[in-house]
Amino acid sequence: LLYRFALRNSATRVIFQNNTDKQLFISQKIIEENAAVTIRGSGVNLDNYVVSEEPAGAPVFLLLARLLVDKGVLEFVEAAKLLKARGLDCRMVLVGDTDENPKSVTKQQIDSWVSDGLVEYWGYSDDVNSTYANCHVAVLPSYREGLPKSLIEAAACGRAVITTDVPGCRDAITPDETGLLVEVKNAEQLADAIEKLSVNKHLRLKLGLSGRRLAEAEFDINTVVNIHLKLYQELLGR
Repeated sequence: LLYRFALRNSATRVIFQNNTDKQLFISQKIIEENAAVTIRGSGVNLDNYVVSEEPAGAPVFLLLARLLVDKGVLEFVEAAKLLKARGLDCRMVLVGDTDENPKSVTKQQIDSWVSDGLVEYWGYSDDVNSTYANCHVAVLPSYREGLPKSLIEAAACGRAVITTDVPGCRDAITPDETGLLVEVKNAEQLADAIEKLSVNKHLRLKLGLSGRRLAEAEFDINTVVNIHLKLYQELLGR
């Protein structure tokens, strides 16, 4: 997400949510470097997100997003196929809506995947905290993002993350500290990362708790609002 505002004194700042987009604008000479500001996301109210114990049973790997091809849904399902062939005891869960976007997966596809025993479909969730409480790891194999709120929320809930090494996604975690990065559109790497966290509870918990600390340091809505207000005040000369 990009905000741009110009004041009467011609002072301009461009706020980016990830460094890749910022460097692109600078390298293309669209803006001067001193006009660029990075703020990681729009923040969340941490009071609404609680770190809960992992649920009992087989590890649950949850993809919470609009169910679009660009969110990596097909790679998630392909990874589920690979893991089923390996005999790994884990549960792969989709949460979110289909819609009229031409890149949306269809309800018929989801029904087929569920019927084949590849994934579970929990529908749409308006209570992300409770949904993440029922999983062990958040997964987002997206092709590109600004800075995905679902991963900020996963961190706030103390859940480890598996996501792709693309702009936005890699900016939402600290690689190998709060989550694991995999190559985009690579279902085998995704399956390997899921297997790694499925069998290593200690690592899952370590990544998850580090994620909560990251959320407290970087994603608290109060911190994000204060950074924006300070920026406005500086430009207004106050």
